Amino acid sequence: MSTSPIPQLSPLQTSTDQTLYEQVAERIQALIREGTLEPGDRLPSVRQLKQQLSVSMSTVLEAYRLLEDRGFIMARPQSGYYVKTTALALPNEPSQSMPTPQVRPVDISLMLRLLRMDLSPETIHLGAAVPGLEHFPINTLNRLMGQVMRNNPMAVHTYKTVPGCEPLRREVAKRMLNAGCSITPDQIVVTAGATEACYIALRTVTQPGDTVVIESPAYYAVLEAMNSLGLNVLELPTHPRDGISLSALQSALENQPVAACMLVSNFSNPIGSCMGDRKKKALVDLLNQHDVPLIDDDVYGDLNFEGSRPKAIKAFDTEGRVIYCSSVSKTLSPGLRVGWCIPGRYQQQVEHLKVVVSHMTATAPQLAVAAFFANGGYDRHLRNLRRAYQQQMNRMLQAILDYFPAETRVTRPSGGHVLWVEIPGGFDALELFEDAIQHHISIAPGPMFSASNGYRNCFRLNTGLPWSDAIDQGMKTLGDLAKRQLARKILASSL
Repeated sequence: MSTSPIPQLSPLQTSTDQTLYEQVAERIQALIREGTLEPGDRLPSVRQLKQQLSVSMSTVLEAYRLLEDRGFIMARPQSGYYVKTTALALPNEPSQSMPTPQVRPVDISLMLRLLRMDLSPETIHLGAAVPGLEHFPINTLNRLMGQVMRNNPMAVHTYKTVPGCEPLRREVAKRMLNAGCSITPDQIVVTAGATEACYIALRTVTQPGDTVVIESPAYYAVLEAMNSLGLNVLELPTHPRDGISLSALQSALENQPVAACMLVSNFSNPIGSCMGDRKKKALVDLLNQHDVPLIDDDVYGDLNFEGSRPKAIKAFDTEGRVIYCSSVSKTLSPGLRVGWCIPGRYQQQVEHLKVVVSHMTATAPQLAVAAFFANGGYDRHLRNLRRAYQQQMNRMLQAILDYFPAETRVTRPSGGHVLWVEIPGGFDALELFEDAIQHHISIAPGPMFSASNGYRNCFRLNTGLPWSDAIDQGMKTLGDLAKRQLARKILASSL
């Protein structure tokens, strides 16, 4: 097969936020999507593309590796790189969710039962949204923890100020520039992970009996927090691409009292939606008109697969109503429990509640994370992590295409590490959960992500673990179980 010619490309830009290899990959990916390069076409050799674009061979190799990870091309030994024949063959996406527009208390009885189940040690955890520790710089973090303990033998064992260690807050403020935010260290409150940040934020702006509007489906830990605080929720329609429906939100704000809005604007859990900048600004403007605070959990914001990191909603906050929450749990270490909150106009209340809830966040982990941020290795680590998460997500998408019922729908996130699977035809995710447990496989059934136990035909899958033969076999087993269940239901309906 002859090499497909690459059309004349404009020179690469050295002043963009993207690296040279990312720019090369974006150019070729665009040609594939446009159909200029078709499935099965052979790409130019590394040397040819190097000469055409005036870049190094290592830049071209990195670009080709990135395209491999994204699932667009494949390498053939002794032959070169080719456009994958299945590069564009993905399952259909779910439609926008349509939850019942009704204010209700949060029912977590099913959630608690599922979370308390005693799973066997050999269980393949495909449901819990946990990252694989193999992706994290554990040795470096352990070394930094040791240095922190040796260099601060007394300070790490004493109470510190409520906002948190200044070195960490300074580094977080620097990193917020990547999210489009100009923040000073004294505007940041360090927390024990994003979960504590979100809990404190909810307590700050609500009272028991208040109504909070949320995306639907929503992360179950948020629902647990709302249940513990005696809050009611109003679930709003949410699209798997760009998130919550602003028209539905406007209607809710105009027709009933709403104490707060809470969502995950970048690569949401569980559906992976990501709002565009224009929609984020429109959301903030709408909430400002009604004097309603917004709590944004941006824990996945750094995990974009392509282009620049998406802006945080906080970047559009001109009146201090956005309470920004995040952590390093998905990018560096879930066990260190280091997160932060940028409360805006609610700074004093958040600091007070931090004292009430846990007084302070442990000093040693804060200083270790600050040191890792400061040594310049975090951005390189993020590039590798994004590539790994994207590759794992592509493999799981391919497994769904290969093993699951043909009518299966699945989200296509552009970041993060979770997928939302929807199977029509009377499918029951709770039944699949029970069947899968017998095969030592766990999933997160859809009802866990709804205040009303909805989404019975949906479930969440975690793509944060390194791909393995065990995971591939687990996905095949899940697909077989789903097919058998649908076959049983079709047979029963015909009798």
